[in-house]
Amino acid sequence: MALSISAVVLFAIIVIILIKKSGLKAGHALICVLLGFYLSSSSIAPTISQITKNVAGMVGGIKF
Repeated sequence: MALSISAVVLFAIIVIILIKKSGLKAGHALICVLLGFYLSSSSIAPTISQITKNVAGMVGGIKF
């Protein structure tokens, strides 16, 4: 069975787990979110998007 999940949902789950279990402060998480917004409007955004797509394709191609 193939599972498709949005990267935003996946990262949100990871942040929630880090806040609950690892002691990540909400202020730190907010700074990370703001960094993401600023990166998305920068000139490096297409490169980050391409790398993310390539990694997702590699992970999706793994056969168990």
